[in-house]
Amino acid sequence: MTLNAASALWVQVSMFDLVKDSTPVIMVVLAILAVFSVVSWAIIFSKWNVFRQARTANTQFLRAFRKAPSLEAISLAAQQFRQAPLLAVFEFGYEEVTRQVKARNTISNKLALERTLQLGSSEELAKLERNMSWLATTASVSPFIGLFGTVLGIVDAFQGLALAGSASLRAVAPGMSEALIATAMGLAAAIPAAIFYNHFGHVIREIGARMDDFSLEFMNLTERNFED
Repeated sequence: MTLNAASALWVQVSMFDLVKDSTPVIMVVLAILAVFSVVSWAIIFSKWNVFRQARTANTQFLRAFRKAPSLEAISLAAQQFRQAPLLAVFEFGYEEVTRQVKARNTISNKLALERTLQLGSSEELAKLERNMSWLATTASVSPFIGLFGTVLGIVDAFQGLALAGSASLRAVAPGMSEALIATAMGLAAAIPAAIFYNHFGHVIREIGARMDDFSLEFMNLTERNFED
């Protein structure tokens, strides 16, 4: 075994032993941070899949919308694009168009149609933003929880040092190491949450902009097909 491999093995064993032998307070802090980390990664993988499917479905739906001869044709083919946020906006608008055309055989209230399309966009954005607050909370709170555990661990280490009556580094080092693990765990939970929160926020804004553009296309198509 090489010196580097032996050193790595020693570090792994040492870290495991430090966690195993930590004080109850540190163990509770580490357990809380582990929960934050596990839930955050579950949300990250889930959101990654949802946004990937949404982008692909939006592209397919927009292509079909632009080629369709009428709104009715898109409505009949809607089941093919269930993963597309644009479809929800279309359905809100299509229902409003159908209601107005049935009443007066034309689009009599364009402002109501615009508001309906905005409601559809807002509803889809709310769905896309679901659970994002957990990532934000993890990114902002986890370092402080880790720091809290570190402070308590350091206090405990110095209390043990005072009781032992020894001022050597060897006496205080194990307690300090246990305490610093909490800070490391807090950062390990916070950094991925912060990175993906910012990334997903960019994706949501991009999808929101696409929905706004689609609303304009929908209004243009409706005006061409149902002019007074």
